[in-house]
Amino acid sequence: MGVTETLTEPAPDRGVEAVVNDFSIGIATANGTGSQTANLTLLRSFFKMGIPVHGKNIFPSNIQGLPTWYNIRVSKQGYIARRPAELLVAFNAATVNEDIANLPSGGVCIFNDDLSADTSRTDLIYYGIPVKELLTGNPLKGKLRDYIANMTYVGVVAWLLGVTLETLEDSLAFHFGHRQKLVDSNMAVVRASYEWAAANLQKLDRFKVEPMSATEGMILMNGNEAGALGSLFGGASVAAWYPITPSTSFIDSFREHGPKLRTAPDGKPTYAVVQAEDELAAIGMVIGAGWAGARAVTATSGPGISLMAEYIGLAYFAEVPAVIWDVQRVGPSTGLPTRTSQGDLAFAYGLGHGDTKHPVLLPSSIEEAFEFGWKAHDLADVLQTPIFVLSDLDLGMNNWMGEPFVYPDTPIQRGKVLSAEEVEAKGFARYRDIDGDGIAYRTLPGNPNAMSAYFARGTGHNDGAVYSERPEDWTENMDRLVRKFDTARTLVPKPEVRTMEGAEVGILAFGTTRYAIEEARDRLAAEGLATDFLRLRALPIGAEVRDFIQAHSLVIVMEMNRDGQLFDILKSECHRCATRLESVAFLDGMPWTAAWVQERVLATVSEGRN
Repeated sequence: MGVTETLTEPAPDRGVEAVVNDFSIGIATANGTGSQTANLTLLRSFFKMGIPVHGKNIFPSNIQGLPTWYNIRVSKQGYIARRPAELLVAFNAATVNEDIANLPSGGVCIFNDDLSADTSRTDLIYYGIPVKELLTGNPLKGKLRDYIANMTYVGVVAWLLGVTLETLEDSLAFHFGHRQKLVDSNMAVVRASYEWAAANLQKLDRFKVEPMSATEGMILMNGNEAGALGSLFGGASVAAWYPITPSTSFIDSFREHGPKLRTAPDGKPTYAVVQAEDELAAIGMVIGAGWAGARAVTATSGPGISLMAEYIGLAYFAEVPAVIWDVQRVGPSTGLPTRTSQGDLAFAYGLGHGDTKHPVLLPSSIEEAFEFGWKAHDLADVLQTPIFVLSDLDLGMNNWMGEPFVYPDTPIQRGKVLSAEEVEAKGFARYRDIDGDGIAYRTLPGNPNAMSAYFARGTGHNDGAVYSERPEDWTENMDRLVRKFDTARTLVPKPEVRTMEGAEVGILAFGTTRYAIEEARDRLAAEGLATDFLRLRALPIGAEVRDFIQAHSLVIVMEMNRDGQLFDILKSECHRCATRLESVAFLDGMPWTAAWVQERVLATVSEGRN
């Protein structure tokens, strides 16, 4: 098999303008067939050519063999939001015809000849790959043979787009850590497929890549690894967790990098990673370590947060530092474990029975995942409270392009911790507000001054940590916690604001929706609608958010959940300007596209003007 197409002349001879470094590739395979190596080889090859690129893995949550898709966005402009595929690699028999049907007119289908692919659409270009023929003579058997079959599409796609064999081999060497046997076995299939394509295919499509310099000095990494590195750089020495998608790789990365960053001169580890029997036990270990003075972290997702609620409420009221990474997936209940969401915001912000509120950090990039990784521990110590970092599956599990991380620019901030001498000189009452910021002084176990001891309790207490049910003790303590939360408003990361001249409409969002919104803003500006954009980086909000809302006649609050959770929080905390807010909340488990955001903004503005 070769090419199936109704047009017989190559694209350049038809006078069709080439599309260079600006397209999306969709790769459809079956879960568990080893396609990750093939997909990452293509992704890194584009990156090595200096082309801005981003990959999104859309995979099933339960059994091997179900359909999985990988989307590669190639964009010379640097856009990285999800975009429907214009080039399809169809290697899944279960979805091949549905995937072809979803291609836009003018799209390209690269398919496995062994599949019963419907090639009847005359507005598409087809390239069939004789996978079995290309694997003839390959010594691998069983699953390994199935895995390496995916490398056939790597060779063909690379030839069609203009990626060199040298670039592909460099990418494989990086992926396998220069384990030459693995590189050679995969590269043999890539080379055979590449050479077959050069000898047998006539390029009829208009898509191609050309070298750029836009990725020079950049890195590729997933958000979970970036967050784990940030946590280690922030002094974390204890990690306790129970495995759950999509957060497990956070702890895997913590454990991988721990020996390099947490080893004493004598070679002994100075950190601990504990897999607990469940999430309740995991957060108990983290809180115990935080009370003892260690910096401790756990990583989980929505169902795990549910189990942690009681202990986190205890840490809030006993005022114990802890850092909790919630890599959000779709709920309620088990929901969609392998789809992305921003559905835990309201839950995390007020987690705990009674009047409870927690600072929440909202990273949107691998750079911020690293930065918030260490800043969360500083904030937990300074504020003496649990700190949530709300990532999501898209950021946590996918590979993102970013700047090399910046080493923490301040010393570790331990906050108000008294030494034995300071206890002797100043006295000590664990929950007394001396400075007016709501943050009391604390001591750590092992302080030799006998007056430094106190009972960390979850029951009502006075400022000396003595059990009390007196109404005035209760209200004084709760009022102090409100003052502390107001102090947190001044300490959490400030929002990022981007403006356009003449903008009357504002967009307010957080997390990874920023990428579709940023691209949509450029599209809207080209149509004559200027918009300002405030990207919230943390809760509780500060004056900057209120000022942004007051400065616009309409502010569209965009978030990836059903109920508009951020919208409700903003209405509660900015009630005087609530009439300026409109909610656009939508969740189907998939990262947003710029086209969808553009459409919703235009519709919301139109409705507002009417």
